[in-house]
Amino acid sequence: MEQILIRNLPPGTKAALKSRARQNRHSAEAEAREILTSVLASENVTLVDLLVVDEGADIDFEPVQLGFANRTPEL
Repeated sequence: MEQILIRNLPPGTKAALKSRARQNRHSAEAEAREILTSVLASENVTLVDLLVVDEGADIDFEPVQLGFANRTPEL
């Protein structure tokens, strides 16, 4: 599970988030997660966008070794 810490929010942002969370019967964390998820789901993200993000990149593009060895054919 990925995590994010957001610092230096504009004044009143945390209070507004908590208020919105109460109205939707969510925790502030669940409300923030819902807001981020819904906004970002509507944007087109390309593979290039994902690859330029350095943090949390667990993508392995190395080809799998198949165990074949070079041999000289018998003539």
